[in-house]
Amino acid sequence: MNGNQGVRYSKLSQVQAVENNIQQPENFLIKIIKSSFYAVFMWFFSAYSCLTYMSKRQYRTLRKHQIIRYDEVPLSPRKILVLDLDETLIHSHHDGVVRPPDLGVKGTPPDFVLKVVIDNQPVRFFVHLRPHVDFFLAVVSQYDLVIFTASMEIYGTSVADRLDKGRGILRRRYFRQHCTMDYSGYTKDLSAVHSDLSSIFILDNSPAAYRNFTQMLFRSNRGSVILRIL
Repeated sequence: MNGNQGVRYSKLSQVQAVENNIQQPENFLIKIIKSSFYAVFMWFFSAYSCLTYMSKRQYRTLRKHQIIRYDEVPLSPRKILVLDLDETLIHSHHDGVVRPPDLGVKGTPPDFVLKVVIDNQPVRFFVHLRPHVDFFLAVVSQYDLVIFTASMEIYGTSVADRLDKGRGILRRRYFRQHCTMDYSGYTKDLSAVHSDLSSIFILDNSPAAYRNFTQMLFRSNRGSVILRIL
């Protein structure tokens, strides 16, 4: 009886050994597959992480150096400032005219002298600039400036050129031929400057020159003081 049990145990051991020999290659193959799969997974994960990092870094760089673009919005038209010349921006007198004593200090030399020909006769104009007029023109040049004078063009052009000093801020000019003559003198037609009168405002020592457009005049009880400050 013991002999039979020993034989059975020996056969069982042999069967288990055979099964173990069969399972060992299978387990080894599974380990190889798992290891290979893990290695491939880690490689893809590393590559993905690297690409993600580089993409974020490049995006941050692009954002840092990206040009900001704004939508273009049309600006409203600039207002038009109409300026008179004589007794507003300058004072002048010509040959043969005695200068009134209330206009500055007696004997004050002119800022410049203009020599023009009127009716085939040479005439000299002695021109005195209003104090700080250059600074004033530089400040108001943010508007579209227009010179409108009742003086003759040959005189007004020369004065406007001196005031402009090559800055190109006094390009638009209107002279005596653009005025209307009536019973009391010359009046200035502002509709010749711009059709939209609401965009125009005026600086002139003589309100009578714009008596047809009085609603557009800048009025002040201290008008003369304001002009002296200008």
